[in-house]
Amino acid sequence: MNYEPQVKPSSVVKHGEFVFAVAALDHGHIYGQCNGLLEAGAELRYVYDPDPEKVAAFVKTYPSVKPVDRLETILEDPLVKLVAAAAIPSDRCSLGLRVMSAGKDYFTDKTPFTTLDQLKAAKAKVAETGRKYMVYYNERLHVECAVFAGQLIQENAIGNVLEVVGFGPHRLNAPSRPPWFFEKAKYGGILCDIGSHQFEQFLYYSGSTDATILSSIVANKASPDHPELEDFGEAHALGNNGATTFIRVDWLTPQASRTWGDVRTFILGTNGYIEMRKYIEITRHEGGDQLYLVNDKMEKRFSLQGKVGFPYFGQLILDCLNRTETAMTQTHAFKAAELCLKAQLQAHRL
Repeated sequence: MNYEPQVKPSSVVKHGEFVFAVAALDHGHIYGQCNGLLEAGAELRYVYDPDPEKVAAFVKTYPSVKPVDRLETILEDPLVKLVAAAAIPSDRCSLGLRVMSAGKDYFTDKTPFTTLDQLKAAKAKVAETGRKYMVYYNERLHVECAVFAGQLIQENAIGNVLEVVGFGPHRLNAPSRPPWFFEKAKYGGILCDIGSHQFEQFLYYSGSTDATILSSIVANKASPDHPELEDFGEAHALGNNGATTFIRVDWLTPQASRTWGDVRTFILGTNGYIEMRKYIEITRHEGGDQLYLVNDKMEKRFSLQGKVGFPYFGQLILDCLNRTETAMTQTHAFKAAELCLKAQLQAHRL
């Protein structure tokens, strides 16, 4: 049993074969979205945002991109296959509907929706247009130990997955946040927002295709100056295959932490378990992307930074070109969104 990362992915297309554009720079995740696509061989052609300062910063990072002063320039260019965006969460669906109506695939930052009505509208537009509404669930897609965990589960390293426990702490840094960050109607609530990562991982690692929210809680524990902010949330759910999950998310990372959040995931199987320490190994200096595997034949730590890569982005490009669903099915992307929305709606506020 010599578990090792698979070969790192490389470019899947030649330059110019897959052109994408960027619209809406409200969240910094857009840089991760772009980097993943560019590393897989995509060509970034345009950027649009009504804020010239955001555009200037973006162009400084990607000097070859062409700024445009209207979204329609992007939507009307037949060479653009996909539009990547990180709008204010409450605006992500409306932008996606416009993109898909223009005949292009859409790649949004998480959380993809803030209401179930938005999810319903997106499902209808996907059915109408045949376009993709893909989501950047980066805590799994853009973390090498999280990618490797999926490979281990596929190789039956821990048997059948029984439970996924996820902790998603974040540092608030309130003075650096835009006003919309503190308006619940715009960010959707903590379980809707950063909880979306955890529900997506549960579905993926456990193989569940649906789940029931058993309980959920939200609270403002330490942010009295921002009454609409939820800085703490937790949820418990039961998958349709019998697997369970417990998640806890918060905006309470202490200042002494060397990273914005000590994000961890624990996966229990019938024949072993996995622990991921995604962004930091506290009190040690190995960095993030640490994975611990214990099963019937071994007890091993894997240090995975720079060894696995991020196959999702190349798969997404090929899915857009070939109309396949290798990177992520539309059903999976929407189901993860649905669960975080339901957990948010059902949550008891402390």
